[in-house]
Amino acid sequence: MFYQFLYENLVDIFSPFNVFRYISFRAIYATATSLIIALVLGPFMIRRLKQLRIGEHIREEGPKDHQSKAGTPTMGGVLIIVSVLISVIFWSRLDQHYIYLMILAILWFGGLGFLDDYSKLIKQQSLGLRGWHKIGLQTIGALAIAAYLYQWGPMQGADPATRTSLTLPFFKDVQPNLGILFIPFATLVIVGASNAVNLTDGMDGLAIGCTLFVAGTLGIVGYMTSHNEIAAYLDIFHLPVSGEVATIFCASLVGAGLGFLWYNGHPAQVFMGDTGSLALGATLGTVAVLIKQEFLLLIVGAIFVVETLSVIIQVWSYRTFGKRVFKMSPIHYHFLLSGWKESKVVIRFWIVGLILVLIALSTLKLR
Repeated sequence: MFYQFLYENLVDIFSPFNVFRYISFRAIYATATSLIIALVLGPFMIRRLKQLRIGEHIREEGPKDHQSKAGTPTMGGVLIIVSVLISVIFWSRLDQHYIYLMILAILWFGGLGFLDDYSKLIKQQSLGLRGWHKIGLQTIGALAIAAYLYQWGPMQGADPATRTSLTLPFFKDVQPNLGILFIPFATLVIVGASNAVNLTDGMDGLAIGCTLFVAGTLGIVGYMTSHNEIAAYLDIFHLPVSGEVATIFCASLVGAGLGFLWYNGHPAQVFMGDTGSLALGATLGTVAVLIKQEFLLLIVGAIFVVETLSVIIQVWSYRTFGKRVFKMSPIHYHFLLSGWKESKVVIRFWIVGLILVLIALSTLKLR
């Protein structure tokens, strides 16, 4: 909205305003805007959450060191969502209907997370909504997004098959068309990503730090898919709308995430709660589906994947054999109970996350 006002109304008066038509330029300012908003609103929100006594409940079976975190303000995901939305409204073209799809994703899953966090406060325990209630509501939101993209998704030229085709890393000429199966597949990606980030959110700065790497990568790839020459050179789908939507949205997410990390770094002053983790995961999943990089999300977000698999393996092993594979799941707790300091676990996970970014980007050329 702000961008359109500057470009459409003032560019004839002051020609340098023409620079605002470039996605890369606006992405930089989208990042700066959401970062500043998060940094400025952070202290106010933390004070308000303390006044409302909205504090984290730590599960009793969790690490003993984490019991000291009980009472730390939660629902900090609201700060991320607000910062992202304001920045997106400022710097994106609001005539792109996919922008509203992204807004739906972050609000629906953020609202669901808010209900879950609020339920925990009411019950005064670490368990919120029933599992099947949460999965059901997640599935409804993801189905709506998937169905919309199936019917009106981005197209490559006049080829409608692009809406339901996939891009596979390392394979140049393999682009399977899922047809109607695209809807359950996309739903699985969005719901899976939402829950994966939620499971990773267990240490100060861990989930948001890993999210920054994934969002940054998807933003870069989104820009590449929107650029005709780059997309042709890399032989990936050319999706003109993806740069405007994915790049600006991911840039805003990176800025908001950095601002939140300022207060969430160890020792955390605020937690994102399910309000933030469910929204962030769903947003990343939606972007990946939109730019046809669902499998790239598996690579760059491998930490989220491993965290989820560790929980599945732990539950399966205990129910089947009565034995635990890990000292505790998700796996970041295993390292904590193995003697690593929390800060060491987080930083090393960040290092792995950075390596995954390099691997993911390299797959665009290794085809």
